[in-house]
Amino acid sequence: MADKQVKAEQLESTEIVEKARGFWVANRKIILIVGTAIIVTLGGYLGYKYLIQIPNEKKANDLVFPAEKLFGLMASSSSYNKDTVNIVLNGDKATGVTGLLKIASSYSSTKSGNRAEFMIGACYLQLKQFDKAISHLKDFDANGADQVQSKAYTLLGHAYAEQKKTDDALDYYKKAGTISDLDAGMASEALFIAGRYAEAMGKTKEAIEIFQDLKDKYPASQRVGSGDVDKYLAALGVTK
Repeated sequence: MADKQVKAEQLESTEIVEKARGFWVANRKIILIVGTAIIVTLGGYLGYKYLIQIPNEKKANDLVFPAEKLFGLMASSSSYNKDTVNIVLNGDKATGVTGLLKIASSYSSTKSGNRAEFMIGACYLQLKQFDKAISHLKDFDANGADQVQSKAYTLLGHAYAEQKKTDDALDYYKKAGTISDLDAGMASEALFIAGRYAEAMGKTKEAIEIFQDLKDKYPASQRVGSGDVDKYLAALGVTK
């Protein structure tokens, strides 16, 4: 009885091996193709990451630093002049600054290339080249950094406002103040700008809604505490 069971198990094992061998023979071409494709894809990804992506990130970061530092000095001092902005955008061999336009173009897939888009947009806004400013600011991705995205939206609002595209401008001003998890100080200031713009454009209903939203959401903000919001609401016909 035991011998019969052993033989049955051996026969079953042999049949499994034969089926496996038959499957391999019948499908070896597609198995090899699929297997090779997986290896090639994995190898390509690893090759891209370690031979291209990581070195590019480092190179782009090294290149962007001088222009980013100069941009930071301009922004902190509010001292924008065309010569300095031109150096930031196009570079200057004498000072060793690589232009942000080149970095954004050559290293678009890197974090530094992405940051360059924001700074390029801000520079073009200062040069009053609003279409270019809008294009580069829209190419910028804050990757979840709400405060930075709020600034980008505010700059887009300014660019559209300069073009007298009031609906687009107001839309971006409002976006700047309503990004989730935004800090209260920045959100309240962005909403205040949106309210002021809506009021200036004669959009009374929207202005009231924005100012009221600001007052309800951020009662401890400087704009509310100082009475600025109530002053504009009163001018729009809304009293306490």
